[in-house]
Formats: sequence, structure tokens, C-alpha cells
Amino acid sequence: MSKRKPNNGFARAERNCRALLRTNHVAVVNIDPSGAQIMANWKSCRQIRSLAIANALFDFSYRWTIYLSAMCRDDRGVEYVKSVEISPEGIYKVERLTDAIEHYYLELRDSCNPNHLVASGWIAVPAEVSLDEAQAAKLFYAAGAWHQVKVAA
Repeated sequence: MSKRKPNNGFARAERNCRALLRTNHVAVVNIDPSGAQIMANWKSCRQIRSLAIANALFDFSYRWTIYLSAMCRDDRGVEYVKSVEISPEGIYKVERLTDAIEHYYLELRDSCNPNHLVASGWIAVPAEVSLDEAQAAKLFYAAGAWHQVKVAA
């Protein structure tokens, strides 16, 4: 019977990447209709521009928590947000994330009044972390979600 290999480089690299993303509070923020997508610290709402963090995000699969939102403005100019938080079953690479959430995202957008819809977007955190509404709103505002041209009805 063969012994288990005592030093698994792949597992060690995966643990290091998870730790890097966890300590930097990394989130991927996507805004439509502009199509802007940034990496940001979900605690401080600052954009992350690090190649090491980008590589850690793209190289391995993670269990994601995704906060979907539709930003709306009514006829009187009052801003409101419709949101839902999901955790897709399984682990996904970041490039396959949109396939996993497309159904929920379209369902949320369709539930909004098209005349009020300003923008929509999602925040994906590669960990089992739940965002509250205030944190998500600050992150969307910092990413520029409210400063877009209104979507054509």
C-alpha cells in the first residue's frame, strides 16, 4: 500500500490563496449596464489592484456568496434597492460564476419596474460571508452604480 504524499504543493498553494483573499476581504463587483467589473475590499470599499490577488482569484475554485441588487429611482427621484443574497451549490471558478447566477439575476431584474431601473449588479465574495444591506450599498456606491445613464425601457 502506498503512503500519502506528505507535501502536496497544490493544496498548499490553494490554502495560501484562500488566506490571501480572506485577509484582504476580496469581492468581485459587477455593474450593468456599463459592464464595469472591479475587485474591491468589501470592508473598506476600496478598489484592489494587485496581480497576486487577481491570480489567486482566477487560479482556484471557491464557494461563493453572491449579493444581487437592482438599483432603482422612482418618478419623484427617491432611490431604492431590491436585493437578494444567494449561495450557489458547489464550488466555481470566477469565470464560471455568471453561469451559476444568471437565472437569479435575470429574475431580480425582471421583478423591477423597467422605468425605474437605473442599474443592476452583483457582489461576489469567495467565502461564506453574508453582507448586510449597508455594506452592499456602500460598495455599489463606491463602484459607481448610481452614476450611470438610466437604462432604456
